Amino acid sequence: MRIAVACDHRGYEAKRRLLPVLKSAGHQVEDLGCDSTSAVDYPDFAAPVARAVARGDADVGILMDGSGIGMSVVANKIHGVRAALVHDHVTSRRAREHNHCNVLCLGTDLLGEDQIRQIVDIFLSTGFTDGRHVRRLEKVTQVEMEECRRAADPK
Repeated sequence: MRIAVACDHRGYEAKRRLLPVLKSAGHQVEDLGCDSTSAVDYPDFAAPVARAVARGDADVGILMDGSGIGMSVVANKIHGVRAALVHDHVTSRRAREHNHCNVLCLGTDLLGEDQIRQIVDIFLSTGFTDGRHVRRLEKVTQVEMEECRRAADPK
């Protein structure tokens, strides 16, 4: 799987520990920063990951900051991205099964290393469940397209 990964300064240590795990599992990983614990602005790192997923350059994205909220907000601004702020194995599975999410957002101040690894493993190994969820995702896409049209023609 092709995975784009990024963090802000609060997520740097967790990212640093997660990257070798992803690579040893055979994933193709692109690290889009940040590269230290020095303070940075999370939008500068969340947007490139979300855009890589939206373009199809990555199958999924993983974003990490202190709470996961900021990264999630930014990623969900990118057309074609369904980012989920996940905090346990249940929300990780549901993000993929029910919502076909393609970007995982994690709050590294709130999760331990083992929790992060478990959440990531579940997210990457869980597929989308068809059925009623297809109809719902079509409606989500419809809302997104309506908003894109409205933004292009704000009259």
